[in-house]
Amino acid sequence: MNRVALSQLFLAMAIFGSVGFFSGRTGLPALELVFVRCICAAIFLCTAWVATGHFKREKWDSREGMLIVFCAVTNLLNWIFLFKSFELISVTIAISLYHLAPIIVLIIGSFIFREKMSLSSILAISLCFIGTLLIMGTDGFRSASPQWEGIIYGIIAAFFYAATMLLGKSITKTSVYATTFLQMFIGFLLLLPFVDFSVYTTLHASQWFYTILTGIIHTGVVYLLFFNSIRHLPTNVVSFMIFVDPAVAILLDILLSGFVPDKMQILGISLIFIGMIYSLRSTKPTGNEIMQKRPHTM
Repeated sequence: MNRVALSQLFLAMAIFGSVGFFSGRTGLPALELVFVRCICAAIFLCTAWVATGHFKREKWDSREGMLIVFCAVTNLLNWIFLFKSFELISVTIAISLYHLAPIIVLIIGSFIFREKMSLSSILAISLCFIGTLLIMGTDGFRSASPQWEGIIYGIIAAFFYAATMLLGKSITKTSVYATTFLQMFIGFLLLLPFVDFSVYTTLHASQWFYTILTGIIHTGVVYLLFFNSIRHLPTNVVSFMIFVDPAVAILLDILLSGFVPDKMQILGISLIFIGMIYSLRSTKPTGNEIMQKRPHTM
């Protein structure tokens, strides 16, 4: 096995696992944070695209161009809803719900690609569904509390994450550098009319530091490490390493933020990850293939 690629993938997942911790220290609402993230990542990825010389070898395709646009939209919405969920609920709960995406891919992919789901897949989906209900709790169904809204945002983010993976599967001719740069640039253009620029005037130096760090490190660097590594690793390794991300996020939330899930939430989180691991190990999954090829998100 390529140890350099494995180290790169581990580092990428570990870095992204801390995005919830850092985003909470930016002092920015979700939309304004995503806007800065798009700018920083676009500059970083464009520089890498030009520096590596890939821009000279691009093979442009109109169909893929449309897919990149749709992918950019779903990726953008995925980010906004994820950061909105971070604002309202703990990173542990938000990231657990967010990682329902591979299960959603499995369900939707079974219809799009007409693949029959095995009994093990149905069992895995059932475990994740029960886990989600346990995380929500009975009080959530009777209230319109911020926590309930945050849970909904986390689930919506997972759906857009899954949509991004499904759309990204068909992008094969355009380089990773061009695809990711264009996604960031399109995100910048789409958000421009809706950004409240006044919120940036109140940021302290430390908040700007965390904001720019989130844009460059958690997007630009992570994208390059991730996409460079998965080309040299087998699918099962890539699928397993994805769990480094939520593990780091949950660990940081408990150690640094002091969040302690209750017993039902712990059980729910455990069921979600057991279901995900089981589905990734026991199926011939569309989800795995998609994640290995081009999961244009994070």
